[in-house]
Amino acid sequence: MTTTTIETTTDHKTQFLQETLAGLQSEPKFMLSKYFYDATGDRIFQQIMEMEEYYLTNAEMEILKYQAEQLSQAIAADGSPFDLIELGAGDATKSIHLLKYLTGNGLEFSYLPIDISEHVIADLEENLPKKLPGLDMKGLNGDYFDMLKRATELSGRRKVVLFMGANIGNMNIADAEKFCLSLKEILSPNDFLIIGFDLKKNPQKILAAYNDKAGITKAFNLNLLQRINKELDGDFNLEHFDHYANYDPASGACKSYLISLKKQIVNIGQNAIHFAENEHIFMEISQKYSLTDIDNLAEKAGFKPVQRFFDQQQYFVDAIWMVD
Repeated sequence: MTTTTIETTTDHKTQFLQETLAGLQSEPKFMLSKYFYDATGDRIFQQIMEMEEYYLTNAEMEILKYQAEQLSQAIAADGSPFDLIELGAGDATKSIHLLKYLTGNGLEFSYLPIDISEHVIADLEENLPKKLPGLDMKGLNGDYFDMLKRATELSGRRKVVLFMGANIGNMNIADAEKFCLSLKEILSPNDFLIIGFDLKKNPQKILAAYNDKAGITKAFNLNLLQRINKELDGDFNLEHFDHYANYDPASGACKSYLISLKKQIVNIGQNAIHFAENEHIFMEISQKYSLTDIDNLAEKAGFKPVQRFFDQQQYFVDAIWMVD
């Protein structure tokens, strides 16, 4: 029997406002990349994933599409029932290959997609059961850790957490360590984490993925300003900001910024934000990893590396870690 239920946190707008003001009143200014994803942001990101320059999607899709059997065998472990929890599920375009294999082979599991975008969870609730009849699914709308804790309260079954798409790369190394440690503290011994990493490679290839010629990444960044205008009573003029990206092959950090093209004041509700000409807003980091970096991260967070799955060009890796 199929079950689909959305659980949601309340007062997203208050949190969005508070965190936006905190970032824009800081020195230097920053925004949180999790707020990229309203309905428009979701749509633009779909365009990003289809760009020729954005190799990440195809690389991980290849892993999920052609190695679903091996991944499923690893997940099945002792054959006991489990909860498959996906952090930042998006439209499940990649994970659906794994879900198809798991359901098609009679494994007993529940799928618990977590996403901060209410639009994403609503879309999954409507469309995924049509594609996978019989899927036991419960959508969770909210922050990762709040909803992960909720997921652990729903059943005592072992957990398999999916954190795909190199989302771990949206944090710097120190924050990634804290994030993985926090995940580990919520999980139990022998639970699994399947986590995707974009690997270090030719710097030009990496930079092109975040600074495309068509300007889609620029539109994605600027849409956050438009979202602030719509939802938080802001008055950003998008023409007064430009997008800039750079990549440091030594650290593996690819960073995106919005640059104020003039001295200006932007109002968000009753709050005035002052910008100097050429002042930047740090928007996002896309951290790249070596295999040694990945193993070190697992060790520091208390996980044991179990297995790795690569695409043919070895641009990307999905690593399976176990709570030690």
